[in-house]
Amino acid sequence: MIESRCQVLIVGAGITGLTIAREFANRGVEDILILEKEGSLGAHASGRNSGVLHAGIYYTPDTLKAKFCIEGNRLMKAFCLERGLTLQETGKVILATNSTQVEVLHELKRRADLSGARAFLVDRQRLCEIEPHAVTFGKALFSPDTVVIKPLEVLKALKDELTQSTKTTILYETVFRTLLSDHQAYTSKGVIRFEKFVNAAGSYGDQIAHQFGMAKEYKILPFKGTYKKLVRDRTFLVRGNVYPVPDLRNPFLGIHLTRNANNEVYVGPTAIPVFSRENYRHFEGLGWETFPILFRNAVLLLKNQAFRRVALIEPRKYLKRFVFREARRLIPELCLHDLIDSDRVGIRPQLVHWPTKTLVTDYVMIHNGDALHILNPVSPAFTSSMAFARYAVTTILG
Repeated sequence: MIESRCQVLIVGAGITGLTIAREFANRGVEDILILEKEGSLGAHASGRNSGVLHAGIYYTPDTLKAKFCIEGNRLMKAFCLERGLTLQETGKVILATNSTQVEVLHELKRRADLSGARAFLVDRQRLCEIEPHAVTFGKALFSPDTVVIKPLEVLKALKDELTQSTKTTILYETVFRTLLSDHQAYTSKGVIRFEKFVNAAGSYGDQIAHQFGMAKEYKILPFKGTYKKLVRDRTFLVRGNVYPVPDLRNPFLGIHLTRNANNEVYVGPTAIPVFSRENYRHFEGLGWETFPILFRNAVLLLKNQAFRRVALIEPRKYLKRFVFREARRLIPELCLHDLIDSDRVGIRPQLVHWPTKTLVTDYVMIHNGDALHILNPVSPAFTSSMAFARYAVTTILG
């Protein structure tokens, strides 16, 4: 059995793990080891997201999301500009369809103002200048600091910076198996002794935290996000990012239209409960955990009204006409045949506080001694990552 040592052991080479490794290296840590169970970067959430850098307008000021999204947006933009990476300053509009939703726009504006995010209530004339084919009821909310990047490009740039510095090694196709002692991990490639441990395992974060005796009250449930996209000759209907007013009772943002860095316009995502942490296609990823996840979904269906609403409504969006109906409320010129299938699909690892059966909306970070566990790394985790990494490393180093 191979045995190795490192100062810092990080599980997960997604955006959270890579930016935390970068922050450790910037603070003088010389020996950082990252375990990545896949053979390449970006196989899961970090590589499958839309590439939108959010501007921090959705979140209440007392949350970690509000605290890190605005600064994370600034840091990620700077990182991309310094390295010549793709960065499209597209902006975003949030549109209302009735008077009740206009009240929610004012609430989002209030949150943005309290958090320090730039957001402007605009009338229909100004909306027409920003998104000529969009419509709103009375007012819209405009976020000029929302931009689009290429996630895989960012992940590669981070990896190159880390590995070229010789301070960081990434072990691909290496699975964290179990904790042998306080500072000893058993992996698929042997035993690793560490001084500090960071759990940035994304969808598997709760399982690893439980092995440390931590976060037993939390469980991750997977939600699948699928997309349609516009046919090429109809992409002119969307200049940037067109979003609906969200239902603030749940953590999902609804069906929206996003022009990505390749000038494709995607429509989605859904938020459908599924039965595996990697259930991207049909029966993919189904295994021993399928039945426990199915049971938890059934319990939430009975106990949590917000979950029940999502679970009953979202599966309909597998059907093209339901996605079209939602999108057409934002862009009335859309026709059903403008939407075609896409191969984009992602899994959102949604954290649930099991004693209260509630969906957790904020990031959760649990620190105990020399170990740090990052749970609920969901949107806007990519945007927040560099600012969050500073906070995480400061926490564990003391």
